[in-house]
Parts: sequence; C-alpha cells; structure tokens
Amino acid sequence: MEKKLYVGGLAYSTNEDSLRELFSQAGTVETAIIIMDRESGRSKGFGFVEMSLGEEAKKAIEMFDGKELDGREISVNEARPQEKRSPQGGGFGGRRNDRRRDDNRRKQY
Repeated sequence: MEKKLYVGGLAYSTNEDSLRELFSQAGTVETAIIIMDRESGRSKGFGFVEMSLGEEAKKAIEMFDGKELDGREISVNEARPQEKRSPQGGGFGGRRNDRRRDDNRRKQY
C-alpha cells in the first residue's frame, strides 16, 4: 500500500495543522498539505497526507473515510500519481488576445 493519501471534501476552514492532528491518530504523519487556489488563496477542498508507513495509511483510510471533519464528510483513499498535463500556452485566454490582434490590424489601415 502506498503511503500517500488523497483527502477530499474538506471544509474551507480546515487547515493543515488540524488535518495533521486528525491523521496522527492513525500513525506518524510525514506531510499534510491542503491544495489552495492561486487566485483566491482559498482552499480547493482537498489535500494530501503522507503517512510514514503503508500500514498506517491503510489504517487512516479505515478510520477516516466517510467521517466528519469541521462539519463536512471527508473521503480518504490512496492517492493516484499525478497525470501529465498537456502544454497550455501563455497565461492569457484566446478571445482576449484575438481582440487585441484585431484592434492592432485595424490601426494599421
């Protein structure tokens, strides 16, 4: 069993310390991370916990999957490897750039 767990359904108020504290009941927590939205700075509602042993990770799934944390029912399961993303280009959306390009063409004539 892998040691890294996915934790979904987290309340926006849940922080990494409370996540670490909860999972420490199942064993030694190496890392506890909540994924944050870059723009808003708010939790995306999920995170990852890495236990020191596979057996502790299994125990954590049994103990906490479907349980309540900060008023929300959480889901806990083995984390899957991150899928490779296709390259997405620069940081600006297409329509916005198209409009600028059209405006520049009009100015040339």
